Amino acid sequence: MTDFLVIGGGIAGVSVGARLSHLGQVTLLEREDALAFHASGRSAALFEMRYGKPSTQALSRASAAHHRTAQGGVLTPRGLMLAAATADRDRFEADIAAMGLDRITAEEARSLFPILDTDAAPLVGYHDQAWDIDTDRLVQNFAAEIRAQGGTLRPRTEVRGIDRTAAGWRVDTGTDQLEARVIVNAAGAWVDRVAQMAGVAPLGVQPRRRSMARLPAPEGMDPAPWPMIFGPGEAWYAKPDAGALIVSPADEDPQPPMDAWADDMVLAEGLARFEAVMHYEVTRMLANWAGLRTFAPDRQLVLGPDPDDPAFVWMAGQGGYGFQTAPAASQLVADLVAGRAPEIEAGIVAQLTPHRLRG
Repeated sequence: MTDFLVIGGGIAGVSVGARLSHLGQVTLLEREDALAFHASGRSAALFEMRYGKPSTQALSRASAAHHRTAQGGVLTPRGLMLAAATADRDRFEADIAAMGLDRITAEEARSLFPILDTDAAPLVGYHDQAWDIDTDRLVQNFAAEIRAQGGTLRPRTEVRGIDRTAAGWRVDTGTDQLEARVIVNAAGAWVDRVAQMAGVAPLGVQPRRRSMARLPAPEGMDPAPWPMIFGPGEAWYAKPDAGALIVSPADEDPQPPMDAWADDMVLAEGLARFEAVMHYEVTRMLANWAGLRTFAPDRQLVLGPDPDDPAFVWMAGQGGYGFQTAPAASQLVADLVAGRAPEIEAGIVAQLTPHRLRG
């Protein structure tokens, strides 16, 4: 009998497993061969505290200290830029206000992102309050914390059945059966399927595809110091990545839970939007991929015990904010499970718990 059986080995599962490991025995199950295989392994890995819903921003602010200091910190400076054509002024003004960016001149913009065509995109905003997240280090730090507390991580372990018992839960993996006092549902795009297996009402989460292309750096240029750059209304974005550029059309097409792949046409359309404001022609891709970002109906995270069965705990609906919110989101779940008063303000907590989705 384990105290907490965590289903899912992405950033949601390992972070909440680490927090709960201080409350009892943790066993974490991951179907794939390694941790962080699906959405967590395909993240743009940016930490920006004015990104997302107010409740998401609150979690990001509460996560900042952990990101900066725990195990030496996982952040390195990146910066954030927004570039728009004159025809997109309204969306540009909305974005620059929402993200707290400063307007900069064309010359300043080109010094920061040299391939930006400031004739095509003369409206530019920027701030330096955005950082890259060392996602692998963050995952491994949390995994090491689970192990240090005597917990177990089991890759290549698929959940095939879940039954309620008098003492908690029995989980069938096909090779053995595991007993647990509490199930923690951190299965990403599969969270509603896990809930249904356990006889718990699903929340109506929707996985949505996000595609990426990795492009060679412009000849003779090193993009390492360039900021991440967005189009207005997040119509596309680009970010330096290990001597290359990753570019996304910022797509959000609904998908069933699956090992996602990029849609060629969607990717081509996004790359065209990127090219339209750059002195850069996309002639080849080094690689492309897609991940599923999973959203609750109100696009806020779902954190804490289910109101109909408190022995079933949600760590779900990260919607692309999983890494930047993980420290505070996992701490909030642990606080709710332990019956402790959360550090986050009560009004924000009410926007995050599954109670709000049980009409």
